[in-house]
Formats: sequence, C-alpha cells, structure tokens
Amino acid sequence: MLRTDAKANPQDFINDFNSNPFHRYLGLTVAEQRKDFGRLRLQRTESTPTGIGGSVNGGVIATMIDMATIVAVFSELSDTTVPAGTADLAVTYLRQAHGFWIDAEAVVIKRGRQLCSVEVSVTNDEGVLCARGRVLYAMRSA
Repeated sequence: MLRTDAKANPQDFINDFNSNPFHRYLGLTVAEQRKDFGRLRLQRTESTPTGIGGSVNGGVIATMIDMATIVAVFSELSDTTVPAGTADLAVTYLRQAHGFWIDAEAVVIKRGRQLCSVEVSVTNDEGVLCARGRVLYAMRSA
C-alpha cells in the first residue's frame, strides 16, 4: 500500500512503491521524484511482457504512464486532499519501445481542487520518445 500521508517521508513512499509485488514483477522502480515530477524506470528482463517485434507491451507502457502519474502527484499532497485514483488516461503510441530500459517522466501541469492534470513522456534508453500520455488524477477532500 502506498503512503498517502502528505507529511510522510518521501523515501518511505519510494520504498513502498519499489517493494510493491506488481511493480517488482514488471521491473518498475522510482528513478526520481521531486515537486510535481516523477520518473519511473522499467528495467527490461526476459520476463518483461512484449508486443510486436519484441517491444515492450503497450499495456505495460500504459501502466508506466499511470504509475509515473502517481509518483508525480504524490510528490506534494496537501493536508486537505487525498488521492482518489485515475479519472482519465489517454495514450498515444508513437513507436515501439525497445531498449535495455524504458523511462516514463510525469509532470503535473495543474493541480486543481478535484483533478490534477499530468503529462507523461515515455522514452527508451537512447532518449527516443516512444509514447505520450495525458492523465487526469482525481483528488477528494480529506
């Protein structure tokens, strides 16, 4: 379970995220977190779900976009709101994602009372943009 306490130590959030069994299965770890920003890294292994031509599966890319959003949104939670989950997620796949690792960088564009607007870029280990995501993440009053 990810910590949603705004006063929690950021390292506790990262440790919780990295130790989550689903994240571990996919090979996802938090590479960076700062105010309104989160970067995940997927370290490819033989068990990484693949798509056409051995690329990273599109569902994994969508999951990375969703999870990177959480890292960015959870970087700064107010005392008056708590996370309520993803309200909308859109993915544009630009090219197959190949490489030893894949990054998803999320930036909070706007924090509203009920929704956070987030943009996510997915790149391969050569810095090539593979996908873009747009996410609305819901918040509710504490």
